[in-house]
Amino acid sequence: MSKKIILITGASSGFGRMTAEALGRAGHTVYASMRDVAGRNANNAAGLARIGGTDIRPIELDVQSEESANQAVDAIITESGRIDVLIHNAGHMMFGPAEAFTPEQFAQQYDVNVLGTQRVNRAALPHMRAQKQGLLLWISSSSSAGGTPPYLSPYFAAKAAMDALAVQYARELARWGIETSIVVPGAFTKGTNHFAHSGAPADATRLAEYEESGPYASFSAQVQKAFAEIVPEDADPQGVADRIVDLIDMEFGTRPFRVHYDPTQDGADVGFTVLDRMRSDMLHRVGFSDLLKPAKLA
Repeated sequence: MSKKIILITGASSGFGRMTAEALGRAGHTVYASMRDVAGRNANNAAGLARIGGTDIRPIELDVQSEESANQAVDAIITESGRIDVLIHNAGHMMFGPAEAFTPEQFAQQYDVNVLGTQRVNRAALPHMRAQKQGLLLWISSSSSAGGTPPYLSPYFAAKAAMDALAVQYARELARWGIETSIVVPGAFTKGTNHFAHSGAPADATRLAEYEESGPYASFSAQVQKAFAEIVPEDADPQGVADRIVDLIDMEFGTRPFRVHYDPTQDGADVGFTVLDRMRSDMLHRVGFSDLLKPAKLA
């Protein structure tokens, strides 16, 4: 294994924190980014930095701020000279009937889960392209091609948009020598804080019209119960972090485009296999087959 300089977004909790810890223990230098390192996330940052035998460096990065993204990347380049791996993990969940969310709430969800990746990419990719080799790793969601329960529309819509963006970036970065892998986790009802920290609809009147009477009365509780029941008791989100470690340890040019980890088996592996095959076939047809693998330039 060669030691990598890794930047991961959203490392204060959930998949991000697990991944930062696992990569640190694997011997990499990990810049574990999060918001408000000196305030709200001070304890989370300190906890990561104290893990013995690791080189985990908490760093301030708010994916909703272009200035913050630029500052974080500049600090990493100044300190370590390069970024070998960029992991897009930061995200936020919202739970409730779609109609009860305001357009501004949908925009907020897209800002974190989609535009946040664009801000960080614009900060980091000039350096990675200059290196002529690197890895862009995206944390997607099985919801983008598998079975989806209701009441998670803002999150699912944003994740689908992020996945589509990841695919396009893969093609546009291949000739620069930058490899792409998309990790597709399934549903987890424990261990990630997704539901505990999820946002609620701002329109209380519309929410009551769904939840308090009519055909969808108490439906949110029914959804959460049904969702929890299909997740196996031994479903461990740590498996997502372990697969990311394995991906990063692979040789350049050999990494799979997608890696699935879905204890609920909601069908995303089948859906994405078909979708990615169709996209690949089109590139072959128009003479752009080389965009399916990263060029070896370094």
